[in-house]
Amino acid sequence: MPVYTLPELPYDYSALAPVISPEIIELHHDKHHAAYVKGANDTLEQLAEARDKETWGSINGLEKNLAFHLSGHILHSIYWQNMTGPKDGGGEPLAADGVGELADAIVESFGSFAGFKAQLTKASATTQGSGWGVLAYEPLSGRLIVEQVYDHQGNVGQGATPILVFDAWEHAFYLQYKNQKVDFIEAMWQVVNWQDVARRYEAAKSRADVLLLAP
Repeated sequence: MPVYTLPELPYDYSALAPVISPEIIELHHDKHHAAYVKGANDTLEQLAEARDKETWGSINGLEKNLAFHLSGHILHSIYWQNMTGPKDGGGEPLAADGVGELADAIVESFGSFAGFKAQLTKASATTQGSGWGVLAYEPLSGRLIVEQVYDHQGNVGQGATPILVFDAWEHAFYLQYKNQKVDFIEAMWQVVNWQDVARRYEAAKSRADVLLLAP
């Protein structure tokens, strides 16, 4: 039985228009995300076969494939939930909207919302090739950090929990924004679901034992 399954979208294909077109959402979810789910499941089967036969010649490639596909599945699963329609999303997280703790954490970690927005925008828009811009909760310091993720899994701090992700792979925007990645990232701020980000922040912060630290 497959270990991983493709999650359903929390909205229809047209819900994020005009920021992201229905065609992109359909292709991105039904084709690209589905491919990462299949890749993770296929790689687990190949690893099981390698264990059964004790054939370890391809172990390096299989472990790399598992990290790639599994991370792609996880990040995309967060990505869909991180967004909502332009009428309901975007703007700045505010205490009046019930996300005051997230808003305070952003200011404490980055100095201001404007500073945070600029850093995540630049991190996302300047990824070399394929990658992501990520806001993550870092448990050692208890602060929020921005990570620039290459592919789906490279260049990240171990133990940090993603709570807001911007997909900067070309398949996320090219049909609509062509090669203007920065325009897509700027538009993404219109559909951020701060309620979802705040829930993820609270969940990550509550997991005090996520890392076993040396005394």
